[in-house]
Amino acid sequence: MTVTPSELSTTQSPEDLSPEADLDFALDAELDLAIPEEVPTADDPSSRASRSDTDGVGFTLDEFASLLSKYDYNFKPGDVVNGTVFALESKGAMIDIGAKTAAFMPLQEVSINRVEGLSDVLQPGEIREFFIMSEENEDGQLSLSIRRIEYQRAWERVRQLQKEDATIYSEVFATNRGGALVRVEGLRGFIPGSHISTRKVKEELVADFLPLKFLEVDEERNRLVLSHRRALVERKMNRLEVGEVVIGTVRGIKPYGAFIDIGGVSGLLHISEISHEHIETPHTVLNVNDQMKVMIIDLDAERGRISLSTKALEPEPGDMLTDPAKVFEKAEEMAARYKQMLLEQAEDGEPMGVTVD
Repeated sequence: MTVTPSELSTTQSPEDLSPEADLDFALDAELDLAIPEEVPTADDPSSRASRSDTDGVGFTLDEFASLLSKYDYNFKPGDVVNGTVFALESKGAMIDIGAKTAAFMPLQEVSINRVEGLSDVLQPGEIREFFIMSEENEDGQLSLSIRRIEYQRAWERVRQLQKEDATIYSEVFATNRGGALVRVEGLRGFIPGSHISTRKVKEELVADFLPLKFLEVDEERNRLVLSHRRALVERKMNRLEVGEVVIGTVRGIKPYGAFIDIGGVSGLLHISEISHEHIETPHTVLNVNDQMKVMIIDLDAERGRISLSTKALEPEPGDMLTDPAKVFEKAEEMAARYKQMLLEQAEDGEPMGVTVD
C-alpha cells in the first residue's frame, strides 16, 4: 500500500518532505496505519467549528467566579448545617462545614449540660449538626454551637411533656429562699416553695429526685416552673375516691379553712365544710397537729386539689362543734350514706358531689 499525494496534509506537499519523512510514511503504509476515509483529519475544514460556535467554550475570570459561587453555600445565622469535627483545641473545636474557612465552636457552646472537656461530647472525624451563631468574622470564619440546637429541642420536648400532662423525675441541684432548682432536659426549672410537699427541710432536698408536674412552660420568658405537690396529689388521687374516709393531721389553719395532711398530700377542709352550723373561724374548732377523720368530697387532678369535709360526717348538724368524737366514731357509717346519695344522684342525672362555697 502506498500513500498518494492526495492523502497528505493540505499544508504540506510531497516536495516539502525529507527522505526521513518519506521513510516514515512508507512505514505507516506497511503497518496499515492510514487514517480511515470516514474519519476527517484535523486539517479537514469540515472538522473545525467556526469561531462563532466556540464563543461559549472556556471561562473568563468573571464566568469562573460566577460558577464557583454556585458551589459556595450562603451560610446565615440561625441555620443548622452538617459539619465534620477535624480538630479539638483547648478553647473549642474546628469544624468543616464546607465553607471557605473552617468554622469554630467555642467550648461553652458544646452542650446544654456542663462538660469537663470537648472530648466528652465530640470526637475527631465525627459528623453531626451545628447551629450557626453569627456572620463571618474578618477572617471569614463562622461561629457554631451545639448547645443552641439542644436548647431548642429541649423546649420542644418540655412543651410536649406539658401537653401530655406527664409526670417527670428530676434531681434537686440547689435551693434558694423561694424554692428549689432542678434540670429538665438540660433546662433549669424552678419549684416554688408552696409547691414542695415534703417534711424535709428545704436545704436537705439537694440530690433528691422528686416527681414533678409542669405548671408553666414559657420559652420566650425562659420560665420553666414545676410542682412537686401536684405530682404527689395526682399519685395519691389515683388511690383515692370521692366519698372515702381518710385519717389526716391538721398542718395549717387559715381564715378560710384548714389544710389537712392525708398521707403526704394536703387537702383543704373549707370553713363551710367543717359543720352544718355556722363557724366564725376554724380556730374555734381545730388546732394544728390535731388528728381527725375527714371525707373526700372532690378530687381535682388538673389543679392538684383535694377537697375535704367533716360536715358530711356529722350524724346531727353541729356535732363537730359539740361532740367531734361522735363524728369520728360514725364517720364510715355516714360516708356510706354519702356514697349512696351520690349513686342516687347519678341515677337521677343530678350533679354529683358537694359544692364548696
